[in-house]
Amino acid sequence: MPVPDATVPDATVLRCDGRAVADYVHRPRLPATLSPRPYLHPVRTFGGRVVTELRPADHAHHLGVSVAVPDVAGVNFWGGRTYVRDRGPVALDNHGAQEHAGWPRREPDGCDEELSWAREGRELLRERRTFGTRALSADAWVLHFASTLTNVSGADLSIGSPATNGRPGAGYGGFFWRAPKEDAADPPPEVFTATASGEDAVHGSTAEWLALAGRDWTLVFAGADERTRRDPWFVRTGQYPGVGSSLAWERRLPLAAGAVVSRRFRTVVADGRLDRPAAAALARAAATHFPDVRITG
Repeated sequence: MPVPDATVPDATVLRCDGRAVADYVHRPRLPATLSPRPYLHPVRTFGGRVVTELRPADHAHHLGVSVAVPDVAGVNFWGGRTYVRDRGPVALDNHGAQEHAGWPRREPDGCDEELSWAREGRELLRERRTFGTRALSADAWVLHFASTLTNVSGADLSIGSPATNGRPGAGYGGFFWRAPKEDAADPPPEVFTATASGEDAVHGSTAEWLALAGRDWTLVFAGADERTRRDPWFVRTGQYPGVGSSLAWERRLPLAAGAVVSRRFRTVVADGRLDRPAAAALARAAATHFPDVRITG
C-alpha cells in the first residue's frame, strides 16, 4: 500500500490560462462511510462561479468531481448506504478507499496520478488518472478527465450498481459531477442534449453530449472516445443536480484478473446559461483541444 509523503500538500490548484479554476484534493480527510477518494472542489467558471458541491446535506458522500463506484466485488467506493436486493439501501461495513500513490506528472494545468483502490489492506484496483485544462473563450474552459482502472486483486472482479442489484434506473457509478443547488426561489438546472430535454428524457440516454444549465453557469459533458460514449448518462435535476456516466447501467461489468477498463471525458465549464446551439458549439470546440483517442476496455 502507498505510504503518504508528509512533505506533499494535500491539494493541488489547477489552472487554466494562468487562472485558478479548481482545487484537486488528493488526500482527503473523510470518515470511512464516505468512501474516501480524491476529488475536484471547488471547480469555478472563469467568472468565479462555483459549479461543484462538497458533502451537501442531501448526500454527504457526494464529493465534487470524482470517480465513485458503489459496488466493486461488494466493496462500496461510492459512500453512504449500499443497495441490497430485496432489502433496499442498507448501512454496511463495506467501504473502500482510493489512496493517492504518486504523481507521474504534476503541472499547473494538468496532472497524471496513480491511485490504489483498497479495502482493509487488500488492493482491488490500481488507477491511472489524467486531468487537464484548456481555455475555449473568455467565458469557457474545458476539463479533460481520463481514468484507467486495472484489476490487480489477483482474481476476477465485477463492477455493479444499485440497478444491477435490483433498483431500476439507478445505474450510477464511474465519473460523477455533483453540481450546486440553486437558491430555493430558482427552478432546478435545465438538462438537455442535442435532441432531448428534461431529466426523464435524458436520464439513461447515450447522447454525444449533455448540458446542465443553471441560472448563471453551464456544464457541457461529452465522452472523449467511442467506448465512453456508449455508456448511458446518469442524470438528476429534481432531487439534486448531478451528472455521471454509468459503468454498470443494467448489468454488471466483468473485470478479469489483470484486465483494464478506461473512460475519458470532456467537460466544458462556462459562465452564463447557454442554449442548445451554444452548448453544441462548445462541445465541438472542446473536441479540438482534447481529440478522441482510441482505447479498449
